Amino acid sequence: MRGVLALFSNWRKKVAPQEWDNPHPCIQDPEELENSISLSNAFWFTIGSVMQQGSDIAPKAVSTRIVAGIWWFFTLIMISSYTANLAAFLTVERMDAPIESAEDLAKQTKIKYGCKKDGSTYKFFMDSNIPTYMKMWTTMSNARPSVFTKSNDDGVERAAKSKGMYAFLMESSSIEYVVERNCDLMQIGGLLDSKSYGIALPPGIVFGLTKWWKGEGLCQNEASSAKSSGAAELGLANVGGVFVVLIGGMAVAALMAVCEFMWNARDLATDESASFCDELSTEVKFIMKCSGNTKPVRKKSPPTPEEPLFTYGSYAPNYGYSERK
Repeated sequence: MRGVLALFSNWRKKVAPQEWDNPHPCIQDPEELENSISLSNAFWFTIGSVMQQGSDIAPKAVSTRIVAGIWWFFTLIMISSYTANLAAFLTVERMDAPIESAEDLAKQTKIKYGCKKDGSTYKFFMDSNIPTYMKMWTTMSNARPSVFTKSNDDGVERAAKSKGMYAFLMESSSIEYVVERNCDLMQIGGLLDSKSYGIALPPGIVFGLTKWWKGEGLCQNEASSAKSSGAAELGLANVGGVFVVLIGGMAVAALMAVCEFMWNARDLATDESASFCDELSTEVKFIMKCSGNTKPVRKKSPPTPEEPLFTYGSYAPNYGYSERK
């Protein structure tokens, strides 16, 4: 985008007559004019605008000032949007749980973890032959103060009051029920072990179970809103309007540059006593040259002297006298 704008600016500076200046102000009648908006300077100007830094290049023509203003507005909105989205993304990342699985728990020592003493989870870790779970059992057994609780309710309460520094391990069904009603808690990771059990229920009770077990959870809406409020990447739909403004501004600047160019050609045609089409053709040929930042000054032709209406010459009258007799 910066390259396209730089090329457009380099073309536009040849069209706008106000961008051509006398490189030596002390010389009243210079032989050539100079333009400071070269291709390299145009690139430097656009990059400096993105970095929110100034430059020594000062547009003079109305068309170049329109492009500069539109580009400044575009970079301001884009950088502000990116900064805001980056800040939101980093904030959401900090709010994410640092622990995602049992392996993460086993690798660290900052967050304590435990389970109900003499419960099924307790016996699972005690009898496990998996290295990760054996390491977790050793850590829990040697922890002081003890990380084991007398009941699941005590473990849930301890996890809620620990401010993220204690993880309580228990059956997944009980965890689902608890996290639906206590919004300060969340379930992390998958299942550690799988055991099946059945409960005899009347026909049709599954719908009631779904309604009262999960459907009435107080944190269901908060969880869905938290997922939807996560920092999303900026797409074209978010910043499309800024591109429309940029393209529209460039179109207006191009139209203004053409008007300035044609007005300048008209003035030159008047000064040179030439046709407008000839002057327009000469200026267009100069614009089509893709190199050079100097432009020769076209001297005004001296006015043609007009023929006088009367011819003046020397006149020497002869004087004489006569005598009266």
